[in-house]
Amino acid sequence: MFSGGLAETLWSASVWILPVLTAIPLHEAAHGLAAYRLGDDTAYRLGRVTLNPLRHIDPFGTIILPAMLKLAGSPFLFGYAKPVPVNFGRLRHPRRDMILVAAAGPGMNILLALVSALLAHLVGLLPAAAGDWLITTLALSIVLNLVLAIFNMIPLPPLDGGRVLVGLLPRFLALRLARLERFGMLIILLIIIGPALLGEMLHRDDLNLLPRLLFPPMNFLYNAIATVTGSQAILPPLE
Repeated sequence: MFSGGLAETLWSASVWILPVLTAIPLHEAAHGLAAYRLGDDTAYRLGRVTLNPLRHIDPFGTIILPAMLKLAGSPFLFGYAKPVPVNFGRLRHPRRDMILVAAAGPGMNILLALVSALLAHLVGLLPAAAGDWLITTLALSIVLNLVLAIFNMIPLPPLDGGRVLVGLLPRFLALRLARLERFGMLIILLIIIGPALLGEMLHRDDLNLLPRLLFPPMNFLYNAIATVTGSQAILPPLE
């Protein structure tokens, strides 16, 4: 028999692994598929237009970073897969298609959240223990996919929202925003980690504003998806 602490750790890992290994890699696969349909076969030739999550996993971004955030007690998980290479110059309508390719990733996450909510109807067909595991996994899948969809739509390159905004802005403004991409990941990490570390040093829990910004839209979408799929009585409420 496992000790209480070990059993809890194994349970937590088991309910997170499927959401993480589907939400993050399939987000990237959607980018590649959209680019392929719109004229750029770069990702297709590299084998990135696939539902096989192993082709998209980044060891640090997909596994280590979410695990570190979970172990650190972060109020939300964040991760990323290997970026799908897209040659925007090969798209048939580069500015318009850039928006569609960028939006495909968050769109996939919304779709996965909907599928997870629909699968919640299977819980009543399973034994109690299996049903508890499944409903926890599905609820976490919805939450993780919604966090990824919302976070990635922040209008800062290289996030998808930044690329959507680049495609929408007048050319002179789009070029200025696009220049931020080289610093974008550093800015993102500072936004995620910086306030949390500062709050821990100062023993304050009110400095991390990112969860406060993400939770209202996530809560709205979570409840909307539960209602649309008829699973509001099955899924646990967000806390």
